[in-house]
Amino acid sequence: MTDKNPPTAYDSPWKDILQIYFEEFILFFLPNVHTQIDWTKPIEFLDKELEEVVKDAEIGRRFADKLVKIYLTNGSEEWILIHIEVQAQQESNFAERVYIYSSRIYSKYNKKVVSIAVLGDDNPNWKPSQFGYSLFGYTLNVEYPIIKLLDYQQQQPQLSASNNPFAIVVLAHLAALNTTNDRTLRKQEKLALVEQLYSMGFEEQEILNLFAFLDWMLTLPLELEAEFKQEVKQLEERRAMKYVTSVERSGIEIGKKEHALSLITRQLNRRVGNIDDTVVDRLHGLSVEELDTLGEALLDFTSMADLTNWLEQH
Repeated sequence: MTDKNPPTAYDSPWKDILQIYFEEFILFFLPNVHTQIDWTKPIEFLDKELEEVVKDAEIGRRFADKLVKIYLTNGSEEWILIHIEVQAQQESNFAERVYIYSSRIYSKYNKKVVSIAVLGDDNPNWKPSQFGYSLFGYTLNVEYPIIKLLDYQQQQPQLSASNNPFAIVVLAHLAALNTTNDRTLRKQEKLALVEQLYSMGFEEQEILNLFAFLDWMLTLPLELEAEFKQEVKQLEERRAMKYVTSVERSGIEIGKKEHALSLITRQLNRRVGNIDDTVVDRLHGLSVEELDTLGEALLDFTSMADLTNWLEQH
């Protein structure tokens, strides 16, 4: 049994696309910052350093984030911490978490940290950009730039005309938000975005990268996914450009399943205790859509029996 509306994956595709197109991210959202970074020097993603800092932080749910070491045009070395909040609702302690993460990094590594928040929720009025308090003459005030994706709703014609990969990324994210309860419309918008990909003059690898993002972001139920694949095949035949229906597409599917298995295994180990090889084998037999459904269900698990019962029913 699979969910008719499989949950939309947000964090994983955003983290992947940020690493592939970091310069394009900065250029698209923060052009004034882009001119201050020395792009002739290598950038470095500091995943281990970020994990070391936040692993014992009792500050709620981890969200998609990246810590990046860059060099400025003046020669100095700086770190940028990018938080991506993709909840469909606001969280009261988000600004506090941004402050805690950045202050921990500064304290541990003595590096200047710039936090940038990308807000992908569906509340147009939620724009947390500051954390602080004042007491007994002591004042703390931290402000950070925010990128509110919903603000781009009225800019879709300009996004469609842009050749920056993050124009497609934003369009896909908005489409995911706008079609949460209408997967037939989502299929249509997903196909339109694929067609746009092919008309933008991207190289094959860029098309595959961005298609993978679309595929992760715009999840479809099985019957609509089958229709979508067939329509993409017809589109590629018309354009004589068989990229995403070739063997690489299979690689995308395998990658999605491996990532989902890894994530769910870690979550289950934390919630119900270490799972044995027999259970792992059963998880390997689930489809990507079923793994997505399990990822939602396991939030309510309290014992191994809950997992066993779920597997028996599915």
